[in-house]
Amino acid sequence: MENKSNSYQQIFKATSILGGVQVFNIIISILRSKIVAVFLGPTGMGIVSIFTSTIGLIGQITNFGLGTSAVKNITIASETNDQQKLAKTTSVFRKLVWVTGIFGFIIALALSPYLSEIAFGNDKYTFAFVLLSITLLFTQISAGQNVILQGMRKIQYMAKSSALGALIGLLISIPMYYFWGEDGIVPAMILSSISIVVISSYFVKKIAIPNFVVNSSDFKTEGKDMLRMGLLISFSSIITLIVAYVVRIYINKVGGIKDVGLFTAGFAIINTYVGMVFTAMSSDYYPRLASVSDDNKKTKLIINEQAEIAILILSPILIVFLVFIHWGILLLYSKDFIGVIPMVHWATLGIFFKALTWSMGYLFLARGASKVFFWNELCSNAYVLISNLLGYYYYGLTGLGISFLISYFVYFIQVFFICKIYYEFEFNKAIIKIFLIQFPLALFSFVAVYYYNVYIAYSVGVLMILISCWFSWNELNGRLNIKAAINNKFKKKI
Repeated sequence: MENKSNSYQQIFKATSILGGVQVFNIIISILRSKIVAVFLGPTGMGIVSIFTSTIGLIGQITNFGLGTSAVKNITIASETNDQQKLAKTTSVFRKLVWVTGIFGFIIALALSPYLSEIAFGNDKYTFAFVLLSITLLFTQISAGQNVILQGMRKIQYMAKSSALGALIGLLISIPMYYFWGEDGIVPAMILSSISIVVISSYFVKKIAIPNFVVNSSDFKTEGKDMLRMGLLISFSSIITLIVAYVVRIYINKVGGIKDVGLFTAGFAIINTYVGMVFTAMSSDYYPRLASVSDDNKKTKLIINEQAEIAILILSPILIVFLVFIHWGILLLYSKDFIGVIPMVHWATLGIFFKALTWSMGYLFLARGASKVFFWNELCSNAYVLISNLLGYYYYGLTGLGISFLISYFVYFIQVFFICKIYYEFEFNKAIIKIFLIQFPLALFSFVAVYYYNVYIAYSVGVLMILISCWFSWNELNGRLNIKAAINNKFKKKI
């Protein structure tokens, strides 16, 4: 029983630390957007966006998914307490990082004239892309450092590295945008990427990892497994990007650029403010699951525990979204974006199924089941694309929210049966109970807000929020003994 309690505490501790960092990074991101808007204006903001998305796409193609695939290898090497094995694994990984980083740099450098033409319709920004190509190397190196921290489960170091990187990047950008305007964009991006490398390297050096000279045999043997899984992760990510791109092109063609903006804004809210919970959890969850990936009973226990905490934390947040999203839209954007609210309502219900699916889906990565992972993602991207196109064609933006809900419900069923058939997985009674209480609360809020007047909507919605918070608090306290922890801290201060 004590081990089970410790496991819940580990989940909650990692989520709290990294969740706090995600909130800090979001604040930094908002400040950066504001500074760009003030110093550079809409044109400068557009240039920054195009540079970032174009270089990011090249990076996605050339990084071979090492940022995800290698976490498993480093975690397993770290869990063995075999310093020689850990040294060999990290040394091979670092060499792969340099190889893929240099590859990305060369590809971006060679394609610079074409990237300028594709992104801006002229060759004016060719030299800018030449300079920015070096950021692909720096980005891959810093991503590699974070993989080592994540694989060895150095949560505190990860949190400090991420927060410092975001803050210093902002501090570097401010004077360059202020004094140089648009001419400061490229230098700011380059210096920011260098600073992140320096910061992440500093925290990795605090870990005692012995040196290891990698020969060609070690590189081939150890690197093969990382690359095999990484390549399929990379292909899957590219397919996801293509699907997102096709959906935006279709919306623009059928409904116009305004609907593209509304669609982007709506899902930015969900992915940023709800997605930060998933990001915070995954940093510790993935290596923890990878460390026991060969034991079906242990993986079943960890997945269920993670799903319980995910639903308990997310449910009150999601119900608040359902009830008060109108005010959130006005605060974050303007009244011009009110039309996106029905889409966000439907999509918010889909997050419940995403939470369950997300908890199970990491098992494919943890087991190194590259083919299962790839075909699972390929299949899901196919029906996500079809449902999005049909949803928008028949119901506009609201149809995209409905599509999100349906897609994640289908995806949940798909992933559950794959895990059940291949890995003997099943949900325990606790998570079923939690879901069957929290999801109906969200459903009642959805119906009240979507179909009734504002007085009924807020009355029912606030009641559902209070019930959800009370239930989550009791369940979390039963697993984590939060009251005792708070009392102990209070007594120590006295």
